[in-house]
Amino acid sequence: MVIDGKKVFPIGFTVSPPPDGKTPSGKNAIEELADAGATFLRAGPLGSPWDEARFASEQKMEDAAARHGMHCWLNLREASAIRSPTNEALLRRLIATFKDHPGLGCYKGVDEPEWGRAKTEPMARAYELLKELDPNHPLVIIQAPQGEIENLKTYNAVCDILGFDVYPIGYPPGKHTQFAKTNSEISIVGDYAQRAVEVSEGAKSIWMTLQISWSGVLKPGKTLRFPTFPEQRFMAYQAIINGARGLMFFGGDIAASLSERDRELGWNWRFWNRVLRPVVEEIGSKSSLYPALVVANSKLPVKVKGEGIEFCVRETENEIFILACKRNHTTDEAQFSGLPESLSGGTVLFEEPRKIVVKNGKFSDWFAPFEVHAYRFPR
Repeated sequence: MVIDGKKVFPIGFTVSPPPDGKTPSGKNAIEELADAGATFLRAGPLGSPWDEARFASEQKMEDAAARHGMHCWLNLREASAIRSPTNEALLRRLIATFKDHPGLGCYKGVDEPEWGRAKTEPMARAYELLKELDPNHPLVIIQAPQGEIENLKTYNAVCDILGFDVYPIGYPPGKHTQFAKTNSEISIVGDYAQRAVEVSEGAKSIWMTLQISWSGVLKPGKTLRFPTFPEQRFMAYQAIINGARGLMFFGGDIAASLSERDRELGWNWRFWNRVLRPVVEEIGSKSSLYPALVVANSKLPVKVKGEGIEFCVRETENEIFILACKRNHTTDEAQFSGLPESLSGGTVLFEEPRKIVVKNGKFSDWFAPFEVHAYRFPR
């Protein structure tokens, strides 16, 4: 994604704090997210339709995003499929109102359409009108972690960006997806990132929606459970390694998941401070890693020997990055090869002062279960 001439890796929240919200310390909520390196906010209605009050609150959200250098992922909701003149009139009004706002980043289409068996014809009518009236802002569709590949592909024609929401943290684990019997681990996130790439046929950008909290840990009879920092970090990096070009984090606003203090503030600041902010700081717009997230995968012939190791290689003008993770329960030493023989070593980002020695284009490193390493090599 390119916004105002700059490549952007969207990192956002669905749903975000209110535009005039506060952190426990009294700081503006949107400013706090932006300071960590986040770039996007899910906006628009969630459980209720568009009305005049919603238009007014959306204006505030767009203003807040622009004020802090962020952008909104605007939920079209009932305007995401044209089934009547009313839907069309609403879509036209939404586009006319917000398409030129500096806070707008993209639109959100029908939620989980394959799982909901949404018909593509009304979605196509909305998409065609959107492209006619606002060709500059893409439309994103997020699917449930369900469905067959060919069925999912039918929605490619009505979006610019696609992905899955995957929430593997719960008791028992893995109940959110159709593949729980084959993989109930957090590594299912990478499986669905790969699946999104397959569905897109390489023609569309991939966004993944990851867990803060969800109904599977909040409904009566369920046990409340949040990702730990190592789990959240693994899921974020594994999604990126396997093709994600944007990450959204779901459930920070759900009242049943909030402490008494956070319920008054309208967002899960305890989870943010303990788990999510440290992850966003690593991959966010102010991170030393961020330049690697907005370039294409490298064509360097890097290979790895090691059980369960997944990786990607990115090159910038002055540096080479390798992002790597281990998707299984064993602890092993991995051997990487295929780097330029001129390299002598690099650093392991966010594990400083740990360094890596490279010899003849090769290096080795240890990986614990579900561990992530981000390597940076100066040319």
